Amino acid sequence: MLRLADAASGLAEQRVAAVYRASAHLHRDAGAQVRRQLLALDAARYGERELSARFTAVPVGGVAEALWEVVWATGSMIDPRRRSLSVGHTGKVTAVATEVVDGRAVAVSGSEDETMRVWDLATGRQIGEPLTGNGYEVCSVATAVLDGRTVAVAGGYDTVRVWDLTTGRQISGFLQRHTYLVWAVATAVVSDRTIVVTGSFDSMGWVWDLADDGQAVGEHLQGHTHWVRAVSTTVVNDRPVAVTGSLDKTVRVWDLGTRKTAGEPLIGHTDGVLAVATGTVGGCPVAVTGSSDRTVRVWNLSTGQPLGEPLIGHADGVTAVTTGLVDGRPVAFTGSDDGTVRVWDLAAGRQVGLELVFPDQVHAVAVTSDGRLVVGFGQDVAVLVPC
Repeated sequence: MLRLADAASGLAEQRVAAVYRASAHLHRDAGAQVRRQLLALDAARYGERELSARFTAVPVGGVAEALWEVVWATGSMIDPRRRSLSVGHTGKVTAVATEVVDGRAVAVSGSEDETMRVWDLATGRQIGEPLTGNGYEVCSVATAVLDGRTVAVAGGYDTVRVWDLTTGRQISGFLQRHTYLVWAVATAVVSDRTIVVTGSFDSMGWVWDLADDGQAVGEHLQGHTHWVRAVSTTVVNDRPVAVTGSLDKTVRVWDLGTRKTAGEPLIGHTDGVLAVATGTVGGCPVAVTGSSDRTVRVWNLSTGQPLGEPLIGHADGVTAVTTGLVDGRPVAFTGSDDGTVRVWDLAAGRQVGLELVFPDQVHAVAVTSDGRLVVGFGQDVAVLVPC
């Protein structure tokens, strides 16, 4: 195939050859289903969306039809001579979040290149200019609605900044209580007030009240003994809570009304916890956690006990987790340093279909209410939808 690609003549043929070369190192050891998925992804990275759809539709003998279709992808890491779309980030994508801005569904991505970018989820076009001024890599991103405005909250080096996604302007002074990288950010509404929960490599968590221009609320969340790497929020027994994961191998649950821990730490991972998401399974609030131990665990937040056995499949640390619905069933999407995204049926405790393969490490995943999956891999962002 590489010899054929080298012999390609004409613009169209050379573009197809470039699509094949983009992940040729992965094609060698992959099966037909993975090759089909990678070719569709790489075609989208080159701006060849029609070609991408054609790859997805190709029948593969003895293999199930593709479960996911690539809508669009950025092309920051591919041959600039062949792509037909603008590049995105110039550094690793560290975080993604989704929101609706002025009636339009968007994705917000943060990167080591010290910017956030806002993307139209339908078209893949970048909206406005990159959001700059963080002064350091953007380690974490979350979204919220504040006084009728849709905002993005970004964690960087010892600061948290808030941006109006309609105007692209920073709307509050930076929030500074941490002393190191703010690698975890989540938002919630507590007593009708918008709050932000952050976690840092200084081993602490903080709660911020955005309505009061970022005043810290109550005491900081003190209990972890190592870097706080992940945070998510949910409601348990009618009380808003935050769930944090740390390199101390534990998961902790915090009552956001009292700023105190709710129960004992959740213990089971054998290495640092890198990612946390929350959801519901059978009406029960759960936390889904990913770890450097390569496993995914599901926790019943009402009882503090594991829900089923660990989910095993990733070949490297699980760096990103989000939850959503597929065909009406609760699922978790997990991204890993092994360059894959896996989909897990949380009720059945098993993987759904084959993993999605990407040409670089996956450090960010998010999903919309209508099932669109946003993946940050290397310097690129891709959006996929169920077939």
